[in-house]
Order: sequence, then structure tokens, then C-alpha cells
Amino acid sequence: MSAPVDSVAFFDGLADEMNAHSERYALLGEAEMAVVVVMGRPTGDFRVRIEFEALGCAGVAAVDDAHGPVADFRLVGPIEQWQAMFDDIAANGRATGPFTINSLALIGERIRFEGDDPMGLDKFSRFNQTLQEFFDGARRVAVGAS
Repeated sequence: MSAPVDSVAFFDGLADEMNAHSERYALLGEAEMAVVVVMGRPTGDFRVRIEFEALGCAGVAAVDDAHGPVADFRLVGPIEQWQAMFDDIAANGRATGPFTINSLALIGERIRFEGDDPMGLDKFSRFNQTLQEFFDGARRVAVGAS
């Protein structure tokens, strides 16, 4: 059974996938960042904090407030955009064209890239390939619709 993308179980699956294959991240280098993903839903936002350390994911946790936990930056968008990205990954083995997190966040029309600290915001640019590879792990994790 697949976990919906707006669940801690789904992100735990992505973390397990990353931690089981650190060799995929070695070329990208070590990443030190904390990210809050916010998925807007009619029933209320889903928020998850993802912490990256070295070549792995050090933790995934649901959070109540997007601005509450310490994070370097936030990625905020409607569940439909997140689902479309993960569906593209499932279909193609990786995010393609307009479905990469770089395209989605930097254009800013579908998923917004937010933060309060310029040094934290800079981590998106430095480590976005690590973040994309983490999300691309959905190709090996069962993706469900919410």
C-alpha cells in the first residue's frame, strides 16, 4: 500500500531511501540543512520538517506551524503541485522540466521558496540537487494520492 504524499510515512520512506543509498549523494557532497515542506490542502496544511546531515537524512517530523521549527527555508505550495511533481517522478524516474523543485520554487508560481535568514535561503541554491535527489527517491517509494 502506498502512503499519500501528504504524510509523514511518505517522507519517512524518502528518508529511508536516502539513508540506504548514500553513494548517490557522495558526488553531490555533504548537505547541512533543515527544510519545512508545506502542502496546502482544503482540510488544513500538512507540514513536515526534513533535516539533512552529511550524506543522509537525519530526521523527518510533522510540525504544527510552518514558522515554528528552526528551518533554513520553507517550500510552500498546494498539494496538487506537490502531487504533480511526485507523479512526474514516478512516471519518469526523476523530476523532469517544469516539475523539478528548482523550476517549481524559483519561478514561484506553483511552489514558493521562503525564509527569514539570507544564509538559510542560500542553502537552497547550494543543496538543491541533494533536495531533488531526495524527492526523486519517490521513484522507489510507493506514491499515493491524498
